[in-house]
Amino acid sequence: MSSPVWHPFTQHGLGEPIPLIARAEGAFLYGADGGRTIDAISSWWVTTHGHCHPRIMAAIAEQAQKLDQLIFAGWTHEPAETLAAGLRAIMPEALTRVFFSDSGSTSVEVALKMALGFWAGRNEPRHRIVVMEHSYHGDTIGAMSVGARGVFNRAYEPLLFDVETVPFPAAGAEQAAFDALDRACRADAAAFIVEPLVLGAGGMLMYPPAVLAEMRAICARHGVLFIADEVMTAWGRTGTLLACEQAGVVPDILCLSKGLTGGALPLAVTMASEPVFAAHYSDDRARMFFHSSSYTANPIACAAANANLAIWREEPVPERIAALAARQAARISGLAGVGNARTCGTIAACDLAGAEGYLSDVAPRLMALAREAGVLLRPLGDTVYVMPPYCIDEPALDAVYAVIAEAVGG
Repeated sequence: MSSPVWHPFTQHGLGEPIPLIARAEGAFLYGADGGRTIDAISSWWVTTHGHCHPRIMAAIAEQAQKLDQLIFAGWTHEPAETLAAGLRAIMPEALTRVFFSDSGSTSVEVALKMALGFWAGRNEPRHRIVVMEHSYHGDTIGAMSVGARGVFNRAYEPLLFDVETVPFPAAGAEQAAFDALDRACRADAAAFIVEPLVLGAGGMLMYPPAVLAEMRAICARHGVLFIADEVMTAWGRTGTLLACEQAGVVPDILCLSKGLTGGALPLAVTMASEPVFAAHYSDDRARMFFHSSSYTANPIACAAANANLAIWREEPVPERIAALAARQAARISGLAGVGNARTCGTIAACDLAGAEGYLSDVAPRLMALAREAGVLLRPLGDTVYVMPPYCIDEPALDAVYAVIAEAVGG
């Protein structure tokens, strides 16, 4: 019998190889067979400063000797308090409350429940969630419900709730998206949830900050809550700490995960404005916010996140991000034979000719080619993207783009 492990987003019936990785450092993964692989996608977009960053690893080791786990319902601990204060110091001033969870999908579930709880607490019957075409917010039921419908979730359709969908604001078609959002908001929508600037799993679709600003303004005019899902786009991926910064936008609710711990451990937060918190604040226990998970605000994960915040405070992280963004832009624009080459901060993407959607066989062929060349890539159907840790060096980045160029040429 083969390994009993059931891997995510993997069709085991194809018999594709699953490499065994023994350790990692910086932008590199080291296999049990002694081979080295360049992590060109930050191990599913989580690793920011590099694998096994010494400051983050030291914080984890130190905290593991003090407090490993604590119920967070009615109890607290120093790593969580420090992290909440640290987030308040660098995130928009209006986001006054920090609710901990343990994954990007869960942070979205929390945001949706906060939004509905807000209107319930005000005794206003608003239940409709507005979403953007091609969006992706996670794989739990609520997160799937507010994401694009398709091969990802077709089998689970009976479990998903209805949403109002507005078109993706493609260049030249922005007004159609604005008009649809305005109509949905006028119909007493509860909230609009969006991936700011870049729709990740939808194909690294990008739109400009001015569009994000206008969508926020439409929601504000109608009193509709604005939820920014920055699980992927935060922590410098789009060039700034938050993608929302580039549009001058402050959401009512903000979802963060992935790079929150530098990618070292699972942790998420949902930050909310004071009115959202106030709608749940009461001396009536029936009006509390009914959500938790066993590992809410795990102390070791919080310690890793605090080390990440220290790196942002004390090291030239913005400069590293700017340098990588420039290197990405130069390389993706220099690729021949690809379509729609595009960048947003440290994210670079292009479309491959001849591929047909997410299940195209072009993607697994490129993955196999890259794996043989010692590069971890995972195309989104006909879209190939590069999203490496900020520490990747020039030779490694050259090797990544050499693989893509070879694939295009072949």
